[in-house]
Amino acid sequence: MRVVIAEDAVLLRAGVTRLLADEGIETAAAVDNGDDLLGAVKEHRPDLAIVDVRMPPTFTDEGLRAALAARKEVPGLPVLVLSQYVEESYAVELLSGGAGGVGYLLKERVADVDEFLDAVRRVANGGTAIDPDVIAQLMARGRRNPLDALTARESEVLGLMAQGLSNTAIANSLVVSHGAVEKHIGNIFSKLGLEASAEEHRRVRAVLTYLGR
Repeated sequence: MRVVIAEDAVLLRAGVTRLLADEGIETAAAVDNGDDLLGAVKEHRPDLAIVDVRMPPTFTDEGLRAALAARKEVPGLPVLVLSQYVEESYAVELLSGGAGGVGYLLKERVADVDEFLDAVRRVANGGTAIDPDVIAQLMARGRRNPLDALTARESEVLGLMAQGLSNTAIANSLVVSHGAVEKHIGNIFSKLGLEASAEEHRRVRAVLTYLGR
């Protein structure tokens, strides 16, 4: 796997690079601003871009805007965003801009090495990895009516799906059988009006509905 890192903090950039190298993951480029991120993405066509939200010159949302531009430049580019805060408008745009291959983690999660590496691999493979705190804040904007039809357990399952957990991981988390999880997910698809299509595509659409899009 080859990644491009965009992070203005030198120590964090170096730390993530070293952490990935220890796992056999190559860093094709490590930059400190959005413009260089776009250049690196176009040059290296990486398997994943790891992007800080706030970078020079204004340290507001340059990273997220660069990530959105990178996904337009290289359609389907997996992007894992790291942030100290939840930037709602751009976060929703990023998460709803493609059929997977996106992640949004708060930087404190990087301290949990196993969780961070799991997110890196999951997003690079086209999945999602969304921080529970990000989900909570986006959900605070209010649910839409289709979600009101879900039972408490179905909502719980969908919340874990939004974090990017597999059916097996959901079953382990809730201490239920794999079959029970599949049944809940089938009910979720039905209640949200998601007609039969590629399973992964329906999962993404269900998650986007959950996030209020």
